[in-house]
Amino acid sequence: RVTCDVVGENVEECELPADATYGDLLAALGYSPHEATVLVDDAPVPDDAPVAADRVRVLRLVKGG
Repeated sequence: RVTCDVVGENVEECELPADATYGDLLAALGYSPHEATVLVDDAPVPDDAPVAADRVRVLRLVKGG
């Protein structure tokens, strides 16, 4: 379980498989890697890195249409 603080929006809890990546986490939140990035300890992490944190911040890069 990962607590995801979507900056400026809400906090969500995500249940992920043990082998999930940060890209999988974004997908679970409904975002693509092109519209958001995951921050761990305020540093961006690669989308293909395995999830190793229990709390992250998600920064939306693109909002709206």
